Amino acid sequence: MNYSNLHKLLDTFDSPNHGLTFCSGSLGANPDNDLIDIINTFSSRIHFAHVRNLKLYDNGSFMETSHLMSDGSLDIPGIVRALYESEFSGYLRPDHGRDIWDENSRPGYGLYDRALGAMYLRGLWDSSVNLK
Repeated sequence: MNYSNLHKLLDTFDSPNHGLTFCSGSLGANPDNDLIDIINTFSSRIHFAHVRNLKLYDNGSFMETSHLMSDGSLDIPGIVRALYESEFSGYLRPDHGRDIWDENSRPGYGLYDRALGAMYLRGLWDSSVNLK
């Protein structure tokens, strides 16, 4: 999925109810996507946001990491700030969670990592209030 595909998808039906889920993991896997530009362009059509960091590799592969900017390749603070500045009012949640601290869960749905991600995203959102 890329910017052009999103335009085509949203142009098929012009309605405020026809929107998208902004997923930084899915969109961020394509290193050519400018996630902040996508948010700024399609902000009125973003109804839900999954935010996850990825580590991108030179060979085109990637792996999900913690939400921390230092652990991946995506500008997570910039993404959250762009959502805040676009007056995003939909649901924002951490996307997926690794099994950490000896947790045994369904793959991709570690509770501890998602809880840490939720608090990290909330902290970034709250800090955006102070930057405005």
